[in-house]
Amino acid sequence: MSMFKPSILTLALTAAGLNSFVAYAAEEDQKAKNDNVEVIEVKGFRGSVVESINTKRFTPEVVESISAEDIGKLPDSSIAESIARLPGLTAQRLDGRASRVSVRGFSENESATTFNGREQVSIGDNRGVEFDLYPSEIMSGVTVYKTPSAGIDAEGIAGVIDMQTVKPLSKGEQVIMFNGQYEQTGFDKLNPDGDDSGFRGTFSYIDQFADDTIGVAFAYNTMSSPNQEKRWNAWGYPEFTGDDGNTYSILGGAKPFVRSSTLERDSAMLVIEAAPNDRLNMTFDALYVDFSDEKILRGIEVPFAWGQGSIDPSSAVVDADSGFITSAVTEGQRVVVRNDYEERNAELTQFGFNAKYDISDDWSVEFDVSRSEVERQIWSIESYSGTGRGDANGVADTIGYEFDGGNTGAQFSHNLDYSDYDLIQLGGPLSWGASAALNDKYGLTGTEYQNTAQDGFINAPEINDELSTLKLAASKVLDNAYISRVSFGMSYRDREKSKVSEGYFMTLKDFSLSNPGMLSIPEQYRLGTASLDFIGMGNMVAYDTNGLVNDGYYNLLQESLTDSKHKTQSWTVQEEVTAFFAQADINAEIGSIPVTGNVGVRYVKTEQSSQGFAANTVDGLVVVSPTDVSHDYSHFLPSINLSFAIDEEQTVRFGAAKTISRARLDEMNASVNASYNQQPDNNGNYWSVSGGNPELEPKEATGFDLSYENYFHEEGYFAAAVFYKDITQWIFDGSYEIDMSGVADPSTGEIPATSTGTGSGKVNGGSGDLWGYELSLTLPFTMFSESLDGFGLIASHTAVEQDITDQNGNDYELPGLSDQIDSLTVYFERNGFQARTSMRKRSDFKGDVYGLGFATTQVDIKGETIWDAQIGYDFSEGGVESLDGLSVTFQVQNITEEPFTSLQGDNSLQVRDYQDYGRTFLLGFSYKL
Repeated sequence: MSMFKPSILTLALTAAGLNSFVAYAAEEDQKAKNDNVEVIEVKGFRGSVVESINTKRFTPEVVESISAEDIGKLPDSSIAESIARLPGLTAQRLDGRASRVSVRGFSENESATTFNGREQVSIGDNRGVEFDLYPSEIMSGVTVYKTPSAGIDAEGIAGVIDMQTVKPLSKGEQVIMFNGQYEQTGFDKLNPDGDDSGFRGTFSYIDQFADDTIGVAFAYNTMSSPNQEKRWNAWGYPEFTGDDGNTYSILGGAKPFVRSSTLERDSAMLVIEAAPNDRLNMTFDALYVDFSDEKILRGIEVPFAWGQGSIDPSSAVVDADSGFITSAVTEGQRVVVRNDYEERNAELTQFGFNAKYDISDDWSVEFDVSRSEVERQIWSIESYSGTGRGDANGVADTIGYEFDGGNTGAQFSHNLDYSDYDLIQLGGPLSWGASAALNDKYGLTGTEYQNTAQDGFINAPEINDELSTLKLAASKVLDNAYISRVSFGMSYRDREKSKVSEGYFMTLKDFSLSNPGMLSIPEQYRLGTASLDFIGMGNMVAYDTNGLVNDGYYNLLQESLTDSKHKTQSWTVQEEVTAFFAQADINAEIGSIPVTGNVGVRYVKTEQSSQGFAANTVDGLVVVSPTDVSHDYSHFLPSINLSFAIDEEQTVRFGAAKTISRARLDEMNASVNASYNQQPDNNGNYWSVSGGNPELEPKEATGFDLSYENYFHEEGYFAAAVFYKDITQWIFDGSYEIDMSGVADPSTGEIPATSTGTGSGKVNGGSGDLWGYELSLTLPFTMFSESLDGFGLIASHTAVEQDITDQNGNDYELPGLSDQIDSLTVYFERNGFQARTSMRKRSDFKGDVYGLGFATTQVDIKGETIWDAQIGYDFSEGGVESLDGLSVTFQVQNITEEPFTSLQGDNSLQVRDYQDYGRTFLLGFSYKL
């Protein structure tokens, strides 16, 4: 990989005149034209570091980046892990994998994600992209724009994350590469039918034809990646009155389990680039991803204070400081033995075409069009078993718990053997999940038999997200002392996202009033046992839940017949965004200091609509009326980016911009619980509505960035930055007025004469500030001594503070905000040998997790420090001619087995979730022909 020390002229030309999304590719062209550039060949990880430094140095905006020295060779096995090491960025783990990326204290919903400059669809309920959908093996780099410019076609208060594919003509050579990797979890199989090992493989091909006027890049990646987890999960912590009459908090119940997951992903990328002459460049790119995440979960739900048993007051041990009962025993307790199975499937297709044409030496035009779509289905089965059906039936147990003072959850004591197939049988051991429709189905009447037939449950939500984009732009080179180029254009985005929520009650097919018993687990579905020793519950029965459901052992009944939440969580949201932009690239001098950058403005017009349901329950059954609400708004978004080249090494940057982040899609839907009242409320409205608010508008922020950058070495730099954002129009819980014109009263089916309603849900309001600083350093040790050539470190520290209040003046904590973020990488690379260890650390934060029915739930998450390490050898660099082109690597992820921990409330003893993922080991190779 080439590296160089550019002149001030190069800096000015690059910053002023290059499209920011292809800054590095264009920089390569600039270097090729400059015979006076000093070129030093550096490859491997150090070459990737140099590429990233140059992208940061020569892009007009404030950016961070990661680069691959070759296709398929990003520094980490996960693209999210690579991004999370950048200054000011961090990631939230989902099922043990880095997935959701936060930028400067904002959650993933406040940053935009683009692919080759085009906004991305997502497999989640909202806008935030889950990066484990995208294989790192097919990416050539990622650039994070912390300050915007008018020409970037995406909006986000936190920034824009752009993933880039290779440009085959810029590569300039044929590349045929094979990558392979074997993966092993640190835990042995936690479930007998789970995986503890997997693989991934990639084939990459790049070539040029027709005198280098046509380039082709193709990559195919397949992956089967295991992940395992030992998890403690609490129902909650209710109040308990002790013998002394005082009130304490106690464990209400727990749901610990072991999980075995396998993420299978097949991806194909194609890029075709054509440059038939010096004036025209055309690029077509396509991406296909087939994503499947299978989870096997086994555990025992242990009711305690909320269970049937009686608590022995004399057994209670109280933590004096918190008033929390850390140890107690309950007698006569019955548990639910769970064998769960989940599939999360998604399919992503994306196509894009870009054409750039230089009409003359001064004028150029650009045309860009794309289409992307993702479909996601979840099939999540809960299967119940126990010692007897219904409350107070079957053999009871005496169960105790004890918290050890850490965040690891509780250890249990018990008397029964939950691995005994004669004792544990299929059926609902506790009475929950009432459904009048279920009882009617089996000819039951009254409330006496409510709940008796729920033997499991299936959550089955579906998501479809479609996005079409169009962009037209033009630019003109100017010859004056201040402005080097002006560009202007328009873009159009049409997005439609829909969710269908559904759930199914499971009832054993042979259940009836005359035969209300349980079913012995059939021999052909028995898989042995799973160990719950990590929480003291010993072994439990393990059986094939998915096989039992597929083979018809259960009858299924829709929960949406009697529970309106599925209708209020089913919706379609549409957005049509039309934007116009104008931008001037600056190339001037203040005194003797060259000043480059850009100044511009975007006008963004948004027309949004949502279709859903107004739902109510009448005589135990859900009735609905369709809803359709439209809303539009517009924003002017000015921006300026200035770079002051103090000398050959030192640069000062200033950026200022107004930015927006659109509301979460699940919060702006038109599906609501609705009732029509004969008397008006205090606001004079007859409708009472709770649910989504389709008239939500974006959050707004005015931001300022100031940074100092010192590029003191070809492989090193130091940067210090401060940033500030003035935030308005954030989104909080509140009430609003809603127009229910044309919506029928669910109880009568008739459209009322009065259409005004009072809504309860999310509203815009409140304001506040966010500010912080970043320090980043890339330091090659060769500066100190030639004997240390190849050694180096990359480090960053970010501190963020906030002062935000809601519309009622109450303090509010931003989701995703850790007030401290640190990263560190120490590396050595020379003569083919590579070694590095990396750390990423973040403090406590609020994060989104999946709750009941896969609804998004916000919880308090403990900070974490994650260490990874990698060693490798490149035989080509080592001079081994017989193995030229081959390199091998060995990685260990999560060396210290850092858990994922979330709390319920402020008491550190009240653990909501403790997830232990163990370590992961990866052994890989890369062979380049």
